[in-house]
Amino acid sequence: MIDTLVPFKKSESLTIGIELELQLVDLHHFNLVMEAKDFLRRLSEVLHTGAIKPEITQSMIELNSSVHSSYTALLNEVTILRNALVEEADQTHIGICGGGAHPFQKWREQRIFQIERFASFSEQYGYLAKQFTVFGQHIHIGCVSADDALYLCHAMARYLPQFIALSAASPFHQDVDTSFDCSRLAVISAFPLNGTPPWILSWKKFETYFEKMVKLGIIKSMKDFYWDIRPKPEFGTIELRICDTPLTVKKAVELAVYAQALACWLLDKRPTLSRDIYLTYLVNRFRAARYGLEAILIDPIQQTTIPIADDIINTCDQLESYAANLGSQNALGQIYGMATERKNDATWLRQRYADLNSLNDVVRSQTEIWRCKEIS
Repeated sequence: MIDTLVPFKKSESLTIGIELELQLVDLHHFNLVMEAKDFLRRLSEVLHTGAIKPEITQSMIELNSSVHSSYTALLNEVTILRNALVEEADQTHIGICGGGAHPFQKWREQRIFQIERFASFSEQYGYLAKQFTVFGQHIHIGCVSADDALYLCHAMARYLPQFIALSAASPFHQDVDTSFDCSRLAVISAFPLNGTPPWILSWKKFETYFEKMVKLGIIKSMKDFYWDIRPKPEFGTIELRICDTPLTVKKAVELAVYAQALACWLLDKRPTLSRDIYLTYLVNRFRAARYGLEAILIDPIQQTTIPIADDIINTCDQLESYAANLGSQNALGQIYGMATERKNDATWLRQRYADLNSLNDVVRSQTEIWRCKEIS
C-alpha cells in the first residue's frame, strides 16, 4: 500500500518525546532472547502511559514516551515505564538493557517479528534486516510549521556528530571490540536511504520531491527514509535518529532536552543555513562514531578543526540561558560534564570489560545499570 504525504500537523513548539529500542536478554548467558511476542502480550495487560511496541527482530522492543514540554515530566514518565518493564521482566526471567548493539549476538540467529511491515522490510533488504538488530534512540521535537521542521533538519545537521559521540554505546559487536565507540552506525549506513535529507527548504518543494520518489518506486511512505534526521509530518515533529540507546533512561532524557534547547536556540537566532555543512558531514559523522568524544571535527564554514568535546562545551555555553528557561539546566550540566571528562557509555562498557574480562558479564552489568541497581 502506497501512502500519500500527510499534511504537516501543527504541534506546540519544542515539545519533546523519545523512542528507545531495547534489548531482551536471557539471565543465564546474557545473549539476546527471542521473547518479544510473549513479553509484549503480557505487557498489554499492564496499564501504562506511552507505548511499548515490537521491533524488527524478536529480541527487541521499543519504548515510546508521551509528548512533554519539560525535562522533569519526560523523565518521570520514562522512569515509570522503565519500572513497569523491569517488573514484568522479573516475572518472566528476562533481562532488559540499553546499548546500541549487543556485544556478542549473531545476527543470522535472529528472527523477524512477523507483522506486515517487518516482513516487507525483510523481503526488500534480505540479510540486512536481521543485521538491523541494533538499538537506537529517536528524539522528537515539536514544530509549529513544516518549514520550521525543514529548517531545523538542516540546521541541526551541524550538531548531529555531537549526539553520536554523546550517546555512543556500541563498542562491541559480533564478539569483538570494533575500535568504534558507535558500531551501530555502520549497520545503518548499509541502507540506501540513510544519511541526511535532500537540500529542500520549503514544504511545498518537499511534497514535490516525495511524489517523485513514490512515482519512481523508491519509497511508499516517509518511513522508508532512514535519514539521520527527518520531518515527521503526522506528529508535527522533527525526529533525530542518530543516537545509540543509552544505558540509562536518565541519559536518554538528558540527550532529548539537549536537543530541545538546541532547537530553541536555532529557532531564536536563525543562523543562516549553508549547504557547505554537508561537505564534511559524512567525515564528521564517521569520526564521531569511530572516536566518540575524542573525535576532531572539521568546520567547513570556518575552515578549521575543533575537538568535538570542545564543540559540545561551546554549545552548552550558548544554550545555558535557553536550558534555564526550559527547566533543563541540570541536564545540560550533565552533557557539559560528559564532554569535559570525555566519557560516554562506550567508555563505561570498555571499562566493564577490562574489569570483568567477559562480554557476558558486561551485558549483565548493562541490565543492572538499566534498572539503576548497584554494579557488583
